Amino acid sequence: QVVLMESGGGSVQAGRPLRLSCASYGLNRGTYCMGWFRRAPGKEREEVATIWSDGVVKHYVDSVKDRLFISLDQNLMSVHLDIYSLTPEDTAKYYCAAGPAGTDGACPSFDYWGQGTQVSVTS
Repeated sequence: QVVLMESGGGSVQAGRPLRLSCASYGLNRGTYCMGWFRRAPGKEREEVATIWSDGVVKHYVDSVKDRLFISLDQNLMSVHLDIYSLTPEDTAKYYCAAGPAGTDGACPSFDYWGQGTQVSVTS
């Protein structure tokens, strides 16, 4: 059984940075993807950032890529998301996900999901 547990959310003042972390349990070593998604109030869930198990191949959503950094602790199989210069538009529930890696840097599916952590940005 795979379990993903997010941490690091909370209420943050606009302009500040935030680090979200996701610990995984039961995830098979090998080639996999981990990623962060978010769902803002009244909006659909969107992919924010993904990373391959090599820790090198990364993808970011265009709208916020200049303020994001995703990293992977390969030994612990945990993933972190650093968000810089938070804005109220970053307010959302953030979810960690994992799944098999495809080819050419793709992450074709995310089969495992965490419960999410709420991030609220105040102006």
